[in-house]
Amino acid sequence: MSDTPFGFGLPPEEPEDGDEGKKKDQQSGGGQGPANPFGFGGLPGAGGFGGPGADNPLAAMFGSLNPTDLGAAFQQLGQMLSYEGGPVNWDMAKQIARQTVAQGTPDGTKDASVGPAERRAVEEAVRLADLWLDDATSLPSGAASAVAWSRAEWVEATLPAWQELVDPVAERVGAAMGDVLPEEMQAMAGPLIGMMRSMGGAMFGTQIGQAVGVLAGEVVGSTDIGLPLGPAGRAALLPANVEAFGKDLSVPQEEVRLYLALREAAHQRLFAHVPWLRSHLFGAVDGYARGIKVDTAKLEDVVGQFDPQNPEQLQDALQQGMFQPEDTPEQKAALARLETALALVEGWVDAVVHAAAKPRLASADALRETLRRRRATGGPAEQTFATLIGLELRPRRLRDASRLWASLTDARGVDGRDGLWAHPDMLPTATDLDDPDGFVHREQLDFSELDKMLGEAADGRDKPDLRKKDADDADADDAEDDDAE
Repeated sequence: MSDTPFGFGLPPEEPEDGDEGKKKDQQSGGGQGPANPFGFGGLPGAGGFGGPGADNPLAAMFGSLNPTDLGAAFQQLGQMLSYEGGPVNWDMAKQIARQTVAQGTPDGTKDASVGPAERRAVEEAVRLADLWLDDATSLPSGAASAVAWSRAEWVEATLPAWQELVDPVAERVGAAMGDVLPEEMQAMAGPLIGMMRSMGGAMFGTQIGQAVGVLAGEVVGSTDIGLPLGPAGRAALLPANVEAFGKDLSVPQEEVRLYLALREAAHQRLFAHVPWLRSHLFGAVDGYARGIKVDTAKLEDVVGQFDPQNPEQLQDALQQGMFQPEDTPEQKAALARLETALALVEGWVDAVVHAAAKPRLASADALRETLRRRRATGGPAEQTFATLIGLELRPRRLRDASRLWASLTDARGVDGRDGLWAHPDMLPTATDLDDPDGFVHREQLDFSELDKMLGEAADGRDKPDLRKKDADDADADDAEDDDAE
């Protein structure tokens, strides 16, 4: 990710060897690389743009920028300053993400449209994966359709989920930008605050766009990070990334595709048939993000020194530790809840996929270990969240959770294991991951008996108290006997 995404460079110094130095500088493009869209690094020195050797005035003024690039740069700058939407400029995020995808991955792989043969291969892999999963879990299929996405299509399909995840912390930063000035000065500084918020939205849009664009070059499906980023009920694989993933594994490409399809289809089953799970995970991310505080002292320094011609100061401040999680019980609980939930989701998928693949794929063990290491060591997904909201989406206890789910299968069967997803209070906790045997062999609560007791109590409120009636009748009988005597 670029250190200066808005890239307003300083003008170059005058060459010591006069006109000859100018010619050399022009031939080298003014020191301006193509990856710097706003790089006004080629502004003229004392000689102006009409001096010797300046055959192209625009090149002399703006380095390697041609008129088309220059127009696009000013157009994008105008969009940044005129933005009046939410805390993140999502239009800019989408644009930059697509530009990042178009540049290709570091290994030189470019994005390309998915062909009919690749689409059929993905559809067949997901269909077969669903058949295999029927024996490994009691949850029915959750994939109404299977799709093969290009990287650009992945960006388009997942941006709504990124918006839901990132907006909470962006809102906190936007509010903090307006709160750092004294109240009596805020009215006078209204235009400046508005400009800063526009720049803040653009800054977040730039960060997110770059991060999502890089991530699109790595992910193999829509659930790589343990969260459902794509549309519900749509199992997705990225053929180009699937091929890159299996390139150095010495495993047939068909087996790699099928194993990854098993993981994607297993995630889809879980999120489709555990209706509270998505909101539980996104709520935990939201709760954690809202517990993050902004270092207002650092932000005040930025505001005090804010230069409209140097807007990358805002991003530099964010990258230098402006986000600080509050050390409160609520924040710790939100983080623990999120980490445990991610571990349980990934552990369940790991256990179920292994049960389905082990008898059928010779490479099941190798693929399982590769994916475990990929998730445990962190990758682009972790870096994305660490950059955007200071949160690492790493299932630190993936192996512990997988062992627990496997033990539950042995002790209670597939139905007993999957039945725990009926309610969040029935799931293992972080403490249970420390003592999986204790949880597995713990006496199961019989919720049917509890429901029966509650139902009887409710019925009792609607019926007359028979015990009281019997007592009244007995008292009446005693009174009649006394009268008879």
